[in-house]
Amino acid sequence: MGAGLNRMVSEKLVVDIDFSSWIQEFFKVSPDSKHVAYAAEVDRKIFVAVDGKTGKQYDGIGEGDPCFSPDSKHLAYAAGIGDKCFVVVDDEEGRKCDAIGEGTPVFSPDSKHVAYSAQVDGKWLVIVDGKEGKKYDGIGEGDPIFSPDSKRMAYAAGLGGKSFVVVDGKEGKEYDGIGKLTPVFSPDSQRLAYPAQVGDKWLIVVDDQEGKQYDNIGGGALVFSPDSQRLAYPAQVSGKWFVVVDGEAGNQYDSIGEDTPIFSPNSKRVAYVAQVGDKQFVVVDGKAEKQYDSIGEGTPIFSPDGEHLAYVAQIGDKQLVVVDGKEEEQYDSIGKNTLIFSPDSKYIIYSVGIRDRMAMIVDGEKQKQYDVIRNPIFSPDSRRVAYVAGVGNRRLVVVDGEEGRQYDDVGEGFIVFSPDSKHFAHVAGANRRMFVVVDGQPGWQYSYIVTYEGRSFIFDSPNGLHYLARRRSEVYLVIENIR
Repeated sequence: MGAGLNRMVSEKLVVDIDFSSWIQEFFKVSPDSKHVAYAAEVDRKIFVAVDGKTGKQYDGIGEGDPCFSPDSKHLAYAAGIGDKCFVVVDDEEGRKCDAIGEGTPVFSPDSKHVAYSAQVDGKWLVIVDGKEGKKYDGIGEGDPIFSPDSKRMAYAAGLGGKSFVVVDGKEGKEYDGIGKLTPVFSPDSQRLAYPAQVGDKWLIVVDDQEGKQYDNIGGGALVFSPDSQRLAYPAQVSGKWFVVVDGEAGNQYDSIGEDTPIFSPNSKRVAYVAQVGDKQFVVVDGKAEKQYDSIGEGTPIFSPDGEHLAYVAQIGDKQLVVVDGKEEEQYDSIGKNTLIFSPDSKYIIYSVGIRDRMAMIVDGEKQKQYDVIRNPIFSPDSRRVAYVAGVGNRRLVVVDGEEGRQYDDVGEGFIVFSPDSKHFAHVAGANRRMFVVVDGQPGWQYSYIVTYEGRSFIFDSPNGLHYLARRRSEVYLVIENIR
């Protein structure tokens, strides 16, 4: 146990990695940031190690593997010996197969089940917890999928030139095709929807009920509302696109924006981007707003309470933010992914470009200008704002308008506030070393702070956090308590 300014720090060795044999692209961190898994090659054989414990050697392992369960207690990956492959779950080998489906195996959200698609003797099947399903000519790409409550499972399958969806082991109606990125469960796990093809027409099947047929259905934008009661998707007829909400088609346009429509968090409102000619605009609650040269990527967005809508718009060579139909000041640019509502829905922030400089707009007020601004964030109580700023080649964090010290870099782990909003932390680097900064104070130095899906550390309590860090070949679980 050691002391670091106002922090008590302890280290636990997780693994000592032999970097002469490891395969970097297979290095994985558990969701709780307490365990690591990686693959290594020795004498042309590959094995997977978890926290330093090595598994059996194989001729190869699947692309993208290994994968941890959501609760971080289990590990699964595809492996192969000779011309056969199989899935390994917690060191237990599954059925020998000819191929394992891309994107599998997958764990259920509750971590109690694991499923994958596999090819055996020219046929494809889904295997769940070692139990084999029926064989088909093919299984849908990326399938199977579990419902959010982990109690249900679905996948698309093909047999004899026809396609259908298998839900909870029961085959649905046959169609000429099933759309990609399907099927989709509702948030409450009770409903299921997917696009299906009949001849040259497409329709949406919801809870085994067929919707109206269209020339095309927008790919990837089939969305349930948060309360699971509503459904929206883009569709096309005679070259024109529109959004279908609760079975009712909206006005027709030349195109519908990618990744829209979206529902508000309270499920009461729907918004999407539409285009007519060379102009784009936002349609909210069925009403088209003002046309612009373009609508910014990643927008529109609803406030957490669903009462407000904001997006980035382009007019000539200028950009601006529009909130509830009201235009804010125009700037040379609006920072990508910086438009954010506060958790209480009362405030909005975003970064702007002014010639070759940038500034944050916080509740309508322009802050100090910097060369670079990224990763703005509100505290959970909505009272504090933090972001990364750049001055030349140096980086710093600004919290509540106050500048922190400058570093060579501020890491990809972004800025995180404690649950009570009283503390903030981020990763920084200086002199080829990395460390976690808490409330502006640098911690112990390491060769590298390990990240998982863009996150480097987790607050376990208002005054405690943990993270994984590497010193030379050793990976440590670092636990800190803020005094």
